[in-house]
Amino acid sequence: MDELFEPVTVGKLELPNRLLMAPMTRSRAYEAGQVTALTAEYYVQRAAAGLIITEGTQPSERGQGYMWTPGLHTAEQVAAWREVTGAVHAAGGRIFAQLMHAGRVGHPSLYSDGGLPVGPSAIPSGEQMFSPDGMLDHPVPREMTRDDIAEAVQDFADAARNAIDAGFDGVEIHGANGYLVTQFLADGSNTRTDEYGGSIPNRIRFAVEVARAVGEAVGPERVGFRISPGTTANGVSESDTADLYPALVRALAPLELAYLHVMELGDRELTRRLRAEWPAALVLNPHPAPDAFPSRPEYGAEALREGVADAVAFAEMWLANPDLPARIRAGGPYNEADASTFYGGDHRGYTDYPALDR
Repeated sequence: MDELFEPVTVGKLELPNRLLMAPMTRSRAYEAGQVTALTAEYYVQRAAAGLIITEGTQPSERGQGYMWTPGLHTAEQVAAWREVTGAVHAAGGRIFAQLMHAGRVGHPSLYSDGGLPVGPSAIPSGEQMFSPDGMLDHPVPREMTRDDIAEAVQDFADAARNAIDAGFDGVEIHGANGYLVTQFLADGSNTRTDEYGGSIPNRIRFAVEVARAVGEAVGPERVGFRISPGTTANGVSESDTADLYPALVRALAPLELAYLHVMELGDRELTRRLRAEWPAALVLNPHPAPDAFPSRPEYGAEALREGVADAVAFAEMWLANPDLPARIRAGGPYNEADASTFYGGDHRGYTDYPALDR
């Protein structure tokens, strides 16, 4: 698996290897969306990654979709993240903040005004949110006005500036997994009849506006963009995936972003098409076949050899194996992830996975 350990340039960052840590929601920011010393320990343990991409971090209060997720929209949140980035850099690592506006995937209980979550159209996700009082149905969201859309774009840009102020090396825009950007892309959740709905050029407009605004705010070389073509996460549906995502990638390409991050969902042929459209670094969360879940190191090495990716990102493998590069070099063994500790809780299932016995 030598391919995984070759250096690579992403934006202006020189990464020592091609093993990236994918973003994973962990829901441990219990106090006003502020990360803690335990968060710093978690990421420092994984500083051997070529690049860490953090858990989804809301760019505004209305962007929050889950209990106890961190933010980047208050001074206190920025200060808390600064402790994390400083610790990661001291350990020799590099770290991007993933900016995630959840859109309709939210609940009034998350917001100080008790208002509704927002989305491109007044169509509910059909899913639920965990709360200490039990599972809560996602309500019908409030359809965003043009002013709401402009405000959301500005929130992304402001949060990107806050991320750089907090010491991050860059940001990743979350355009995957059924959150706000995906909700605009997908015709199952976007039935607008204005310039943000209907045709593919209209449905990709919001994504491109966000990417352009964030790039202008912090420099495009500090910006990545994540997509998950064909996803059904959080109730979204797409009738035109094969045409939608190449069009989106073509529209993003002139912005000269640092990387495109593709969460592959078993369609390697579409991945090849996106690779052909994208001129910069392509990061792949490799799932070359529908049954190739969770991803494994060998899938990443194969993708690099095939040339469909410049770097690969893993999620559960990093979650359970803080010393993943050492374990790959040794041929294992690998810790298994404990799904019961993925969201919320304390250090258990977070910072207590053992390193390889050297």
